[in-house]
Amino acid sequence: MTGTGNDIVSLNAINKVRTKQSRFYSKILSPSEETLYSKSAFASIPFENFVWLLWSIKESAFKYLQRTNPDLIFSPTKIIVHRLQTPSAYSVSSFDATELEGIGFDSRDAKFCVSTIKGIIAYGPNTFYSRSIIYKELVVSVVNGDANFESTSWGIKWTDKCHPPFQSIAVRKFLVNRLYSLFQMDNLMIGKSSYGFPIVLEGSEEISIPISLSHHDHFVAYSFQSRDVFCSAA
Repeated sequence: MTGTGNDIVSLNAINKVRTKQSRFYSKILSPSEETLYSKSAFASIPFENFVWLLWSIKESAFKYLQRTNPDLIFSPTKIIVHRLQTPSAYSVSSFDATELEGIGFDSRDAKFCVSTIKGIIAYGPNTFYSRSIIYKELVVSVVNGDANFESTSWGIKWTDKCHPPFQSIAVRKFLVNRLYSLFQMDNLMIGKSSYGFPIVLEGSEEISIPISLSHHDHFVAYSFQSRDVFCSAA
């Protein structure tokens, strides 16, 4: 299986008090995941942000799985994050750009490298891998079926409107512009499959590029595998 799943959470829009209540976060975190927060590397992250970090990872894994199992029901506590690894020079900075795009997560670019968290996730017998970026304003995660993210393209964008219909249009335009800039593919549109997940269309024909989109509050994000684009174009 190829493709990715991604999710973004605006930390300015969450209910901090409610998130820290056990009757709320126990619907997201398993008991084993609660112990991950005690790791010293997460001491600088408020607990409510940690909860939404794991939510974004689990939601990303769900989107990844949904392509091959469209009847899957999202149950956060059944998607288990076994490991979270932070870089040695871990810090959380502000998102000081209008938009940010990249391929892979191992660049030495200080804008995101120091805040990238690696994860290992299990759903039943299956293992998945994640990369997450935390800023003071947001958390975004991407999930793959393997640990190699070298060909994973992703983007984050701030928009001046936060209405869902506007955000849906904005993230699609953001992704189409990226696809064109990388591969000069004309007449692209983002549509929906019969199961509800996004697909890439060239005119009226679907292209086999599994994509993932997300938006929350003033932020939108996308992810896809660059190698899928090359295979589709071949």
